[in-house]
Amino acid sequence: MIPASVGFQCPECVAAGNASVRTARSGGLRAAGRRWGVVTLALIAVNVAMFVVTAVSAASVGNSPADNQRSPVFVDLAQWPAGVHYLDEWWRVITAAFLHIGPVHLAVNMLALLVFGSELERQIGRARYLALYVASALGGAVAIQLLGDPRVVVAGASAAIYGLLGALGVLMLAGRQDVRGLLTLLAINVFISFLPGISLLGHLGGLVAGALAGGILWVLRRRPQLQIPGVALLAAVLLVVSLTVPTLTVLNF
Repeated sequence: MIPASVGFQCPECVAAGNASVRTARSGGLRAAGRRWGVVTLALIAVNVAMFVVTAVSAASVGNSPADNQRSPVFVDLAQWPAGVHYLDEWWRVITAAFLHIGPVHLAVNMLALLVFGSELERQIGRARYLALYVASALGGAVAIQLLGDPRVVVAGASAAIYGLLGALGVLMLAGRQDVRGLLTLLAINVFISFLPGISLLGHLGGLVAGALAGGILWVLRRRPQLQIPGVALLAAVLLVVSLTVPTLTVLNF
């Protein structure tokens, strides 16, 4: 007999009971989705896939895969203000948000997206989070189109990530949470944005757009059915502005 919490059990009964218990198993992808967020992982997958495509494209024309920006695919998809305005290549303001210049640029942005994106996705839900991400990316595109150098090619998910931080800051302030840590992180990142080769305009544009989207979510918190349409409307306005409003820098190009 085997001692139990109450009395004793026979070995045959214990064996039969253990045999009837099925161990729950969860798939790796499903578990990762629950932990990090399905939309966040999907966005990371798209960015990584686009980097692979541009790296292969670079190799196909004799360049190093690490220099993926020297590829025909990258050249055709990155944001170039003069190309958007004069050649009507409207897709650049969207596709540029999924391109990166080199593996280090990709790794840094994807790590930030994993950390901050997964947290925000858990807080506001998948659909709201995706709408916020798109609006933030378009906010960076608008800033570059309006104020950027028309000759400079820009790419990266940084604008969207800054937008996530902006929205998170607004929601934390509205909820009367301590934002000192977030503000410190933002200050450090804004300082880094002044370094050569980094698009300060894109970062600030994404930050402002994300803060506006976060404000929309908070204002409409009692009418959740209007939150996604509200952020989507913001994204649509930003898209229209980025494609239709000429800038002094483009006009003087």
